[in-house]
Amino acid sequence: MNSNNRPNVVPLKFSFDEKSHAENDRQLFKDLAGRIEIRLDKLERELMESIQMLESDIQKAVKSKKHGDETLVKQDLHQLNHILESRLQKTLKLLSREAASGSREQSETIEGIRKASSHLIKLLSFDFYKTVLDRLGNAEYTEEVDPFGMDKRLLEKIKPILDFLYYKYWRVTTTGIENIPNEGRALIVANHSGTVPYDGAMIKAAIMNEHPKRKDARFLVENFVYHMPFMGNLMYRIGGVRACPENAELLLNSEHLVVVFPEGVKGIGKFFNQRYKLQRFGRGGFIKLCMKTKSPLIPVGVTGAEEIHPIIFKSNILAKTIGLPYIPITPTFPFLGLLGCIPFPTKWAMHFGKPISFERHGIKAIDDELLIHKLSEQVRSEIQNIIIDLLKKRRSVFMG
Repeated sequence: MNSNNRPNVVPLKFSFDEKSHAENDRQLFKDLAGRIEIRLDKLERELMESIQMLESDIQKAVKSKKHGDETLVKQDLHQLNHILESRLQKTLKLLSREAASGSREQSETIEGIRKASSHLIKLLSFDFYKTVLDRLGNAEYTEEVDPFGMDKRLLEKIKPILDFLYYKYWRVTTTGIENIPNEGRALIVANHSGTVPYDGAMIKAAIMNEHPKRKDARFLVENFVYHMPFMGNLMYRIGGVRACPENAELLLNSEHLVVVFPEGVKGIGKFFNQRYKLQRFGRGGFIKLCMKTKSPLIPVGVTGAEEIHPIIFKSNILAKTIGLPYIPITPTFPFLGLLGCIPFPTKWAMHFGKPISFERHGIKAIDDELLIHKLSEQVRSEIQNIIIDLLKKRRSVFMG
């Protein structure tokens, strides 16, 4: 310990010279990842104990209807918030010292991430949404929506936000976009992650920005999203559709690109230590959908989304009161309030694989459950391989 009773901190020296220091960088990131993993495990245990105590207090309050328990709950939350905020401030101070003593490229990268975070805070603020709603609610504005509720005018207005997230904040690298047909129907099947379904919006942004012709991607959204404030109507307006086979079939028969996530809630609700391990793909409904509509299937792997909201604990009891499958507990949410909703500025990558056709099996194969399961597992394996390939090429969660 030094005179200020604080442990001596040895600043980490980051190098971005890929040619001369590639091996040092790999070892550095490996060591850093190991240290982060240990800290997250410790934090997970502490938060799990605290949330279990919190849920116990809430159950007692519901049964006894005593207001004294509510005070205890607030005290627990306040204490957790203070501890987490203190840890976050120490991390930011350390990052600032490292940026000041590091290379110019490193300083510029960190400063860019800070500015991007600042802009995103404004986008997530209530005043921002209120301003947008006020503008859209003026007398000159008339809604023109398609049968599923997509508002092309609103989509044009928020496209700069999607572009900001795509190009600046998550700096998405997209490959294989040429595997999407220039016209006609196709079912895009991707892994699901991130706690909040940003991946659907980013896949849509990738197609809109990278594909020379297609701009009509529609993504299916889990039911629980429509219980979240603003999110339900927003999903409809920007092209999201409530997830069910009937809606997907109607979209495909209308020659749309349709994005589905067979993992469902299990995918976006994975714990941090289960990241990039694909969950079960349901009962193969997406295979039957391709057979019935004669649509090609395009497998997609996405990396970077798993780390934007790392889940270290989930509360089911608290979630039941607001109609959600769970309430995620992350290093920043709910302890930092709305600030905890800001996703980390990780570096994303996505790859669109080659189309897969199931027409050779014929329409009668829909009733062959063994075949459907086998084909579903083959698609799952293909997407898992894409993810593995993307992770092999990644040097850092934040730098790519």
